Amino acid sequence: MTSVAAPAPVAPGPLSLPRVSRLRVRWLMAGVAAVVVSVVAALTIGPVHIPAADVLRELLWFDTDLTDAQQAILWDIRLPRVVLGLLVGSTLALAGASYQGVFRNPLADPYLLGAAAGAGLGVTFVIIRQADGARVPVSSPIAAFVGALVAVALTYLLGVSGGGRPSTASLILAGVAVGSFLTAVQTFVQQRNQDTVRQVYSWILGRLSTAGWREVLIVLPYAVLSAVVLLAHRRILDVLAVGDDEATTLGIDARRTRLVIVVVASLGTAAAVAVSGLIGFVGIIVPHTVRLLAGGSHRVILPLSILFGGAFLVTCDLLARTLSSPAEIPIGVITAFFGAPFFIVVLRSSKR
Repeated sequence: MTSVAAPAPVAPGPLSLPRVSRLRVRWLMAGVAAVVVSVVAALTIGPVHIPAADVLRELLWFDTDLTDAQQAILWDIRLPRVVLGLLVGSTLALAGASYQGVFRNPLADPYLLGAAAGAGLGVTFVIIRQADGARVPVSSPIAAFVGALVAVALTYLLGVSGGGRPSTASLILAGVAVGSFLTAVQTFVQQRNQDTVRQVYSWILGRLSTAGWREVLIVLPYAVLSAVVLLAHRRILDVLAVGDDEATTLGIDARRTRLVIVVVASLGTAAAVAVSGLIGFVGIIVPHTVRLLAGGSHRVILPLSILFGGAFLVTCDLLARTLSSPAEIPIGVITAFFGAPFFIVVLRSSKR
């Protein structure tokens, strides 16, 4: 009997992509459901209880039995805070997923390039000047936004100071250096103005307190811009995950694309920080959880990070304002409570 030889293995071409995951309907529905449940819970639970059925009917513009006071609480206090939580959470999670894709590191964070330190320094200067009775031409959110962008710009300039275009490693090292320097300056300024330490740290620990829709309107255009640009690059992030050489063979300028993604993600982060303070771990917890559950393709990770990031932060904010009511826990404490153990798990799995 004549044996038939097995076909010879085909050598891989210039580009060997990992198995691409597709965004399945069930995961999309799970993300939408998480957003709906978190929003309804946040609008319902509080010092003044509003029935969930009435919340849904009011949001859909149906007639309800809510009093004028309940309607004012819903539309002017709770709903702006919930929408702000959705925007900030989705922006930080999307930025985190993009950073992790660009730097090929599951521990990359939206604050990696010094945005947090720059925002903190800007707010510190404004708070101190206001405490001294001086008239400050900018508000704290604007100062945080400008400080975050200046820090990212300094990081980029330091990354290219050696000549040529910045590599991933040089950007990360430059971000660490700039962040450490700006944090040191902030600490020095606070030590010379100790009467404002409490106010500064209340901002640093993060909060979603609003005075209406003003904060939502501040962050909305930047959140939309970053979401549109980063989602448009989700396929390119899958290519960059393989390597710059493979991306070049497909006609992609890897360095320029990486710069665009980093700048846009940092812009969204700066806007989120400007209105919420420094809320850590959202950009690590959400994208990594999505990656473990739904697949490793950025065509899946980015859109699901938007949904689950918003739902996660709204839920954390609900816990922050109800666990010790009538007092309010800084939301950064809640996210750190979940994030620190999760960070350890990610670190151990990365080592393996």
